[in-house]
Amino acid sequence: MNGLFRRQDGQVAVLTAIFMVALLGLAGIVLDVGSWFRQQRATQATVDAAALAGARSLPSDPATAVADATSYANKNGGAAGATFTVTSTWTQNDTIKVVQARPASGFFSQLFGVNTVTVRAHAAAVSEVPTAALGVAPIAVCICQQELSGAGCPCFDVSTTLPLGKKGAPGAFGMINLDQSKNGAVGTSMLAGWITNGYDQYLPLGGYFSDPGAKFNSSQIQNALQGRYGTDLLFPVYDTLTGNGSNATYHVIAWAAFHLTNATASGNDGTLYGWFDRVIWAGIISQSGPPQNVPDLGVHSVALID
Repeated sequence: MNGLFRRQDGQVAVLTAIFMVALLGLAGIVLDVGSWFRQQRATQATVDAAALAGARSLPSDPATAVADATSYANKNGGAAGATFTVTSTWTQNDTIKVVQARPASGFFSQLFGVNTVTVRAHAAAVSEVPTAALGVAPIAVCICQQELSGAGCPCFDVSTTLPLGKKGAPGAFGMINLDQSKNGAVGTSMLAGWITNGYDQYLPLGGYFSDPGAKFNSSQIQNALQGRYGTDLLFPVYDTLTGNGSNATYHVIAWAAFHLTNATASGNDGTLYGWFDRVIWAGIISQSGPPQNVPDLGVHSVALID
């Protein structure tokens, strides 16, 4: 009887050893799989950021877009096994796609003959005209401005003057009320703040009331403008102005970036000096692409679409 128990004890020991080996093997596989997932996430982060970096040069310069995306990937995880392709989603050359496949090694998996696995990641980023923008300054610019809609334009880096005086509707000048929830005059300090910092919410295209009066002539507005010399401001661009006074409404159809170099004001007249600029700006891109009637005036936003 005692011999029988000894034989059973030996069988239990063997089964326990087998079970422990299997358990350790499974634990090792779990660790390797976790490591592969971490490497895949790191690769995904690399291709996402590379696509966004490249999209900043689209659609005007596809070669630079690919070079920038490649450079970013090389500095952040490596570009080995990656391909970079400029394609068209809504407009010509508006998208860059990055696809990467790279080996990920395991440790415990080698016990089962698996030395490496291939982790894959892909991303696509688009550069398009935003339908809503952040950080807008309260100065309205007519689409009729020569440098925006003249022959061969929009024209960038060309010396330009923007008038701030009367706009053709009674009481309407160059200042615009960016708060769509109300009409009426806006305080000078608020307008100055919008010039200094930009409006702190995303603004859609559409109707905006004029701020009546020549407030650009005030010291607060002039000081705010002087503080922005040498920088780009984002202006709403309108095609029509209807009504009068505080009810005069600008129909904003696009955004334009203006590199401000100087500003003057006297009485009911004022002028901004500088040039229109191409910029990447914080904005919202429609999931169905930009509406057909929104002109491309050099202001683009970038976003991941895949």
